[in-house]
Amino acid sequence: MEILRDVFLNRATDLVWYDTFIRLLVSVIAGGIIGNERGRHGSAAGLRTHILVCIGACVSSLTGIFASVHFGYTGDLFRIAAQVVSGIGFLGAGMIIVKNTSMITGLTTAAGLWTTAVIGIAIGFGYYIGAIIATVFCVFTAAFLTRFERQRKMSVNLYAEISEPKKAGKVFDDVHNMSDDDVLIEVVPAKSGINGNLGFFITISNKDNFKELREQIEEMDGVAFVIPE
Repeated sequence: MEILRDVFLNRATDLVWYDTFIRLLVSVIAGGIIGNERGRHGSAAGLRTHILVCIGACVSSLTGIFASVHFGYTGDLFRIAAQVVSGIGFLGAGMIIVKNTSMITGLTTAAGLWTTAVIGIAIGFGYYIGAIIATVFCVFTAAFLTRFERQRKMSVNLYAEISEPKKAGKVFDDVHNMSDDDVLIEVVPAKSGINGNLGFFITISNKDNFKELREQIEEMDGVAFVIPE
C-alpha cells in the first residue's frame, strides 16, 4: 500500500522499477480500453495497435524523466514526448480512407490514436487522474455518441461481406433494384480476414428505410453479414 500511495501521489520521483511497471501497466489498460472499442467497430487499428501506441508514448515520457533524474539532463523534459504528439500523425493518416472521391472514413480512429498517444504521455509523467478521465471521455465519445451522430446524418453506411464472390454481381444488382433512393456500392478487401470473403460498403442516401434494406441484404444468397458503419 505504501508503494502504491507513493506512485499515485507522484512521490516516487526516481523511477524505481515498480513505478515504471505501474505506469506502463496503466498505459496498457488505457490503450486496451480505447482499442477494444475501436476493434468492435471493425477498425483496422484495434486493441493491439492502441496498446502499442500508448506504451510507446508512455516510454517517451519515462525516458525524459529518466534522463533528468539519472543523468542530470537539464534540457526540456518534454522534447521526446513532443515528437510523439506530432509523429503519431503518420499512423493516423494510414487509418483515413477516401472512398468514392466524396466520402472519408477512419477519422475517428485516427483521432483516437492521437488521443491515445497523448494519454500515454500523461501516464508516463504520472498524471494518472488526467489520463483516466481522458480515457473515459474518449470511449464515451467514440462509442456512445456514434448513435447520436448517425441520427443526424442524411445518409447511412453499411458494411457487408459476401462469402461467395461469384454471386457478387447478382447481390449488387439486387441492392440497387430494391431501393428507389441513390445507393452507392464500393468493393473493398474483407475486414473479417476470412479467406474467400469479399467486402463492400453501401451508402444509402435516405436513412429512413435503411433498416429494412439491411434486413433484405442479410437474407440475400451469398451474403455473410451486414453491419452499420
